[in-house]
Amino acid sequence: MNIIIIEDELKTAQSLQKAILDFKPDASIIGQYQSIESVVEAFEGGISPDLIFMDIQLADGLCFEIFKQVNITSPVVFCTAFDEYSLDAFKNNGVDYILKPFSKDDIQKALKKVDELQNFFQQKNTPDWESLLSKLSPPAASGGKTSFLIFQQQKYKTVNVKDIAFFYIKHNASWIMCFDKQEYPITQSLDQITSAVSAQQFYRINRQFLVNFKAIKEVEPYFLRKLYVRLVIETPEKLLVNKEKANSFLSWMENR
Repeated sequence: MNIIIIEDELKTAQSLQKAILDFKPDASIIGQYQSIESVVEAFEGGISPDLIFMDIQLADGLCFEIFKQVNITSPVVFCTAFDEYSLDAFKNNGVDYILKPFSKDDIQKALKKVDELQNFFQQKNTPDWESLLSKLSPPAASGGKTSFLIFQQQKYKTVNVKDIAFFYIKHNASWIMCFDKQEYPITQSLDQITSAVSAQQFYRINRQFLVNFKAIKEVEPYFLRKLYVRLVIETPEKLLVNKEKANSFLSWMENR
């Protein structure tokens, strides 16, 4: 089995390689890459691994950009410190999702899963990874995500969605604002967050704000048929819903 490792932390890549070869000594590590650019160049150059171990946050961005630039058909085991990308991972050839810091046992279980899945499809004479991925992809939870992992002051912590008043854009980055007025940076875009949370509980007021229903205090008509939304806590700017979205927003409030 030919395997490549996509990981921008050298020590982690070395540990990963050792864990793989300890469990599967006949495997060949045919490449290690640290950036989106280097991976794209490798695939454009014809590299064709049987399996990929891939970190999500690389030196030059999120690994999902790779799938937009080159066609990857190999199964992927994602290894990451963040739990919020699981849906994106399974949409991009993911067959397992391992959280850092990973153990040797985690890697062995992932390799065993890959072997079992490949054996199953060989027995069925249908080694169809697209079909496989459709079986592995977790169903979208009707309630959406229940928490987000954030990194602040050199520490990881989880923030429960029920404690979040709104998500917003500040200085071209996404932030969480909680009901207790604590705020935290978050790596996902507002588009990604909108897709992950419950559409019944959160509404994208405009390009800058995604608001929890429980945070809404009152809504009033505003100039040019817009709506002015007041929250139970102060916001950095006025929350305005444009006239094109006004009916949709009011319907969302009424039909929850």
